[in-house]
Amino acid sequence: MPEGPTLAQLGETELIRRLGAFAPPGQFDDDAALLGPALLGGHPAGDPPLVLNTDVLVEDVHFSEATMGAGDVGWRAAAANLSDLAAMGCHGAVGITVALVAPGHTPWAWVEGAYGGLAELLGAHGGLLLGGDCSGGRQRLLAVTALGRLPAGGGAIRRGDGRPGDALVSTGAHGLSRLGLALLQGEAMPGLAPACRERAIRTHRRPVPRFDAVAALGACRPAALDWRVAGCDSSDGLAAAASCLAVASGCTALLSRSDLPLAAELAGQDQAEDWCLWGGEDFELVLALEPAWADALVQRLEGARRIGRLVEPQACGPLGWAEGGGPIAPPTATFRHFG
Repeated sequence: MPEGPTLAQLGETELIRRLGAFAPPGQFDDDAALLGPALLGGHPAGDPPLVLNTDVLVEDVHFSEATMGAGDVGWRAAAANLSDLAAMGCHGAVGITVALVAPGHTPWAWVEGAYGGLAELLGAHGGLLLGGDCSGGRQRLLAVTALGRLPAGGGAIRRGDGRPGDALVSTGAHGLSRLGLALLQGEAMPGLAPACRERAIRTHRRPVPRFDAVAALGACRPAALDWRVAGCDSSDGLAAAASCLAVASGCTALLSRSDLPLAAELAGQDQAEDWCLWGGEDFELVLALEPAWADALVQRLEGARRIGRLVEPQACGPLGWAEGGGPIAPPTATFRHFG
């Protein structure tokens, strides 16, 4: 038997850290890889850097026939990757490649629907289907690689660029996707209006990459400030995103309980705070930046709000409450890869 820990014992964060040892320094530190002149031998120094990301949607892990159709699977696979490009500072995508794995008994209609969803997302938010591969396998999965480019004159958004004193900003509400999943799984949500149910389910099935938020961020930067923004997307949850920024930046993230970006549809639900913090798959951006810039962004971008701040490392660890400084711990039911 092989010696050493299993993937379940390592967890996703430690696995990624270890895999980073096989790549150039820093390549595994952000939502996507930044390919500058040093990594691209013939790349002209004046061209904006390329951004590259790969993400996988696996049947019975990220989707099932009970929760979404083939078109939703395709849309979501592409949206997850484009969200990572936005989290790096891209205003759009150049294109994607797609690898399909599926059992031989998979109907062509399912594949056609999935690629139709991919094409629909690209038609709405930019980019081309550039190619890919396919293979037989025991379960269906879509592995998508997305290519983007930072805007000329713009800067990259890096997880480790936060500083003590930075304001934390969420570009939108959280928890709605988790509510949608609960509804699709048949959980009772008393008092929820039909329109709220529809919004929650659509948010879960058809997330939107926040390129608009990145454009707003660049447009409202105060003239006196250089470009320095830390950020990542909140696909793993708002709390996980804030903690990730804090760890990468050598800080503690303090969240204000009174300023949590709770989706309005969660009002009155017992799980509201947990789903806002840990529900995941909202695909918003969580940013750390100078307070004056944060205020300008909140004024410019509908739905954005300040949710806390970065401070020097505290006893609570990477994530705590601004009110009292106590640690913010995940609920026991939080999803874990390899768990």
